[in-house]
Amino acid sequence: MSETLRDLFLLDPELVFLNHGSFGALPREVWEAQQRWQLEMERNPVAFLGRRSAILLREAREALGTALGAAAGHLVFMPNATTGVNVVAQSLRLQAGDEVLASDLEYGACDAAWEHLCARQGAHYRRVEIPLPYQREHVLARLLAAITPRTRLIFLSHISSTTALILPVAELCQAARERGILTLIDGAHAPGQIALDIEAVGADFYAGNCHKWLCAPKGAGFLYARPEHHGLLEPTVLSWGYAASRAGHSGFDAYLGRSLFERRMQWQGTRDISAWLAVPAALAFQARHDWPAQRARCHALAAQALHTLTQRFGLSPIAQDQDWAQMVAIPVPAQDPESLRRSLFEDSGIEIPVTYHGGQVFVRLSVQAYNSADDVARLLAAPALQIGA
Repeated sequence: MSETLRDLFLLDPELVFLNHGSFGALPREVWEAQQRWQLEMERNPVAFLGRRSAILLREAREALGTALGAAAGHLVFMPNATTGVNVVAQSLRLQAGDEVLASDLEYGACDAAWEHLCARQGAHYRRVEIPLPYQREHVLARLLAAITPRTRLIFLSHISSTTALILPVAELCQAARERGILTLIDGAHAPGQIALDIEAVGADFYAGNCHKWLCAPKGAGFLYARPEHHGLLEPTVLSWGYAASRAGHSGFDAYLGRSLFERRMQWQGTRDISAWLAVPAALAFQARHDWPAQRARCHALAAQALHTLTQRFGLSPIAQDQDWAQMVAIPVPAQDPESLRRSLFEDSGIEIPVTYHGGQVFVRLSVQAYNSADDVARLLAAPALQIGA
């Protein structure tokens, strides 16, 4: 089945692609769906963008919300999760001395955004160390212990990027709500990789990607916000949603939308919305191919690679198998990460990232439904990973 699925994707057949986690990979039929939307847009751009887009975007959000456990009215499309994080960060209006609390497992680009914005407002971005090997209960305990009277928001990944760990976001959001503290969850790697019910997570804000594990086109992400926070959020670009009237234009309903959330967020100038409109096609593709079963098979292949390599190197996994999903950080002997990545690609034709955290180097393996046991065997046989074999 995996070989058949590989044929349904656009990946180079000569490449061993074990890095779905970085940018995803697109099924041919989803790519074709996006192209159909682009063609339809170009046949009458004014009608498509000016009059139809609001309805089309809502239909796409309804499909996404049904899949991820969120009301369509509480979702807006974003180019990616990082943009969603920035929208929340720039809307907070922190005061001097306020704090944003996070773990030291967060994505570097989001760390940079918080550090910049907090510094500009005289606030503090505090990163709490999460020791490895990973113990789920320690994340919650250490973050809650770090709360101070000035803590305004807690920021946490659902699945960490460098270390691929599933973090206890639902427990954190509940505990933070009891303390009157806002929560923002970076769900870049969660949708499609694990079963997700956003409402059950209980976050005030949840930013996610569709272009990674949901297999939607690049440029498809989203931001979820609880309804009581819609008025707090402001886009990174102000546009027609802030206009008191249509100011000389008629027939441009999409500029305003139905709600405050839509008016402010979904229209920030002319853009290609085809990636967002193709999200339902990606969801349909996964539904037809029994994605829960595919995820379980992928996890088993990743576990095989993890335990084979850690035993080979005499190293210990950084977490239990239930603490990660289709993406796993495999410890390897200390070495230059970029040299190892380059060797795996240039010498073995394997596209896979090499990450590092806390002085430890990892081969971060992503196994998606198009991957086969042969792909994992190629990784295990790569000359660059024979140290200690």
